[in-house]
Amino acid sequence: MALVFSHCLYSPLSSSSSSSSYVPAGPLQSLLKLSRPRVLSVSASTTPSQRMDNLHNEGRRKFIEFPYVSAPHKKLMVDLVSMLDTRFDSHLLPCTLPPNVQYCQNQGGTSHASLHIRSGHVSSPIDFILGSWIHCQLPNGGALNITSLSTYLNSSTDSPNFLMDLIFSSPTSLVLILDLPPRKDLVLDPDYLQKFYEDTKLDAQRQLLEKVPEVKPYFSPSLYIRSLVSPTAILVRIESEGVERMDEIIRDHVGPVAKQVLQVWLDKCASEKREVAETERDYLQKRDKLVRTKTIEIDLASSLPRLFGPETADRVIAALKECFSV
Repeated sequence: MALVFSHCLYSPLSSSSSSSSYVPAGPLQSLLKLSRPRVLSVSASTTPSQRMDNLHNEGRRKFIEFPYVSAPHKKLMVDLVSMLDTRFDSHLLPCTLPPNVQYCQNQGGTSHASLHIRSGHVSSPIDFILGSWIHCQLPNGGALNITSLSTYLNSSTDSPNFLMDLIFSSPTSLVLILDLPPRKDLVLDPDYLQKFYEDTKLDAQRQLLEKVPEVKPYFSPSLYIRSLVSPTAILVRIESEGVERMDEIIRDHVGPVAKQVLQVWLDKCASEKREVAETERDYLQKRDKLVRTKTIEIDLASSLPRLFGPETADRVIAALKECFSV
C-alpha cells in the first residue's frame, strides 16, 4: 500500500515546478476504492459461495474501470492487473470487502475511490494483493487522480514486495513511485541486495526513464517514506507540455518500465522459494506489521475523514486493519 495519502491534497509542488497543482508527499497506495455500490439482486437460492463470487466480480468490475484516467493510463493498470491474475489467480481468494468499502463516494460527489484486495491461499507466499484508484476534486478547480497497485508477501519468504503509484495532480503533471521495497536490512544482508537489486538490473529501468526529457527526480518530504524504499526505487516527477505528450510518455516509457519491474517481482520474488528460519519469520511478521500500521496512520487516518466523512473513513480503515492484521 502506498504511503503518502495524508499529503496528497495539500502538499504543494516544489518551487522548481511551474505548475500550481498539488501532489502527494510520497507513495500512495491509496487504499481507497470507494463510491456508492450498485445494489445486487440476490436470489433466495444463491449459495454463500455464489454470493461471494458475485461480490468479488462486482468489485473487480468497478476497480478495473479506472474511470477518471486516460486510455494509456487505464491500459497500463489493466495490463499489470492481468499479469498478476495470469500468474496467481489460482493462488488468490476472492475479494470479500463489503460493497461500501470496495466502492464509495462522499456526500458531495467530489471524492470517489475503489479498493480491491485479494488474500492468498494458506499455501501461497502471497499475503494479499491490493489495487485502488481515487479521484478527488481539488480546491483550485483541478482534480487529483491516483491509481495504485501493490503486492505483499507473507513470512514464508523474505523477498521484496511490489509497489506502484501513479499520481496525477493534473493531466500534465505526474508523480510515479515504482519499487520493490526490501523486507530486510540491506547493509546486514549484502546477498539480498545482490540477488534482488543488482543481479536483476533494476537500476537500468530507472536509467531508461531518466533519458526522457520531461522526467525529473521526485523527493518525498517524508523521511520515513524515503527509508522504506529500495536503492533502485523509481521516484520521479513528469511534467509535459500537453496531454498528448503525457499519454505518449505513459504508453512508450512508463508502461514498459512498470511491466518489467513487475515481471522481475513475479519471477524473482514471488515465484522462487526461499528458506526462512523460524526466528527470521518472527522478525518479518513484526516488521511487516509495523510498516502496515504506520502506512495506515500516515496514509489514511487523517485524509479519509476529510475526503469521505468519519463514518466511511472508520469503515474503510477497520476493513484495512483486518486485512493487514494490525
